[in-house]
Amino acid sequence: MASPKQTTDQTTAETSEQAPLTGLMALLVRIERLGNKLPHPFWLFGVLSVLLALVSWALSAAGASAPNPATGKTVTVHSLVSGEGLRMMIDDAVTNYATFPPLGTILVVMLGVAVADRSGLLPAMLRGAVVRVPARWLTFTLAFTAMVAHAASDAAYVVLVPLGALAFKAVGRSPMLGAVVAFVSVSAGYDASPLVTPTDAVLAGLTTAAAQTVDPGYVVNPLSNYFFSIGSSVVLAVVITVVTEKVIARRVAAMPDEPDQDTEEDPSAPLTLGADERRGLRNAGWALLAYVTVVVVAMIPGSSPLRGEGGSIVQSPVLTGIAVVLAVAFLIAGAVYGRAVGTVRSGRDIPDHMAKGLREMAPILVLFFAISQFLAYFKWTGVGEVMAIRGADLLKSAGITGGWAFLGILLVCTVINLLVTSGSAQWALVGPVFVPMFMLLDIPPEVTQAVYRIADSCTNAATPMSAYFVMTLGVIQRYRRSAGIGTLLSLTLPLCLTMLAAWTLLFYAWWALGIPLGPGVPVR
Repeated sequence: MASPKQTTDQTTAETSEQAPLTGLMALLVRIERLGNKLPHPFWLFGVLSVLLALVSWALSAAGASAPNPATGKTVTVHSLVSGEGLRMMIDDAVTNYATFPPLGTILVVMLGVAVADRSGLLPAMLRGAVVRVPARWLTFTLAFTAMVAHAASDAAYVVLVPLGALAFKAVGRSPMLGAVVAFVSVSAGYDASPLVTPTDAVLAGLTTAAAQTVDPGYVVNPLSNYFFSIGSSVVLAVVITVVTEKVIARRVAAMPDEPDQDTEEDPSAPLTLGADERRGLRNAGWALLAYVTVVVVAMIPGSSPLRGEGGSIVQSPVLTGIAVVLAVAFLIAGAVYGRAVGTVRSGRDIPDHMAKGLREMAPILVLFFAISQFLAYFKWTGVGEVMAIRGADLLKSAGITGGWAFLGILLVCTVINLLVTSGSAQWALVGPVFVPMFMLLDIPPEVTQAVYRIADSCTNAATPMSAYFVMTLGVIQRYRRSAGIGTLLSLTLPLCLTMLAAWTLLFYAWWALGIPLGPGVPVR
């Protein structure tokens, strides 16, 4: 049987032979071809480091500098192409990696998430969320479940896309439609969730590193956009539901009929939950409630060690160390669920699950090494700081601040996202420029990060550069063999563009009303 990629390539070739591509489809094909020529993100940051070395050498030779209005000091550009630069790159390589802000945070969080995932808790939660939903609520439930599923990172794609197809088929609707709803909800809404996710930890670490080029003591925590993320997840689920029912469902219904396909599903992955799984979910829920209760009660006394200086809750260890709190929550829930279903039989199984989960993190850890070195070089040379200061001055002189400046981030990052689908890689690339620049315009890093979330998410479902785009196409082809890249794009683009518009409007309304983005984080 041909793989999804082979089928996709064949379908695309046949489409090209039948009729020339025009307009948007031709543009998307060109973007796909250009993106395929990009190197792996690891090597991409290697190439960028070489370019940075050449730029720093040229700017240093030209005497480039800028006065930092935050510190009053003059920032000068240092050349990587020098003895001092070479020593820094060798001496600090290990330190750059070991102290990379997102590294420790994401590893700690994933220790707990791995137990919840490997025990079967997260997949069972996702299946249980849609199993008994009335047909008229299925689209919204699936969309919102995807927002919750972002806590499982990329595992959400693997579980929810085929599950969405099965759920829609079970109520007599097109399984292709269910797969599209699940895919778009996970990918185009990736940076929105009612839960704190590993992505929150990664973005917060990268934003902290970027902000510290202006203010060395500035720290962005994983809860910095939490309120905005909750609101975004609800609004996006509603938008997906409305557009799906009013537009996408009609588009699917208008497609020519095809002979019935052999779509026998995997019997090892039933839609309904077994008795042990239901009991496990109940036990995990009670255990999680007990854990949260203990933490909350422990924080009530004003002199509690879980409060910050002066009894502050915002600066408490619970929030500043949220990675540990989340890891323990996932670990407890996963272990309790595993005991009920038999996936955790002894204490030995828990570290085994952790190890397997971290093993899956290996590609990210490799990428983090390249990113950490590039960011360290960027900070040491002063190129990013000078660019940020000059860019802020340019925006001020042109009268471009606030709302208009946000549109610039949205435009630039949305376009880049079509080619660089890794959110952490893209933010590592543009964050060191945008975050300091906007800080000099009196815009907090947390606000800049919130704008980036929108641009980093909405076009994820509209680019064939995403591996999960191809995976989703493979699921769809189980129900419609003639489906190709154009088929999937015709179903995802209306959703992506509407989500981009609605999410942007939500941010501007949030910003205009001055609603805090997270605990203790003002929007202005």
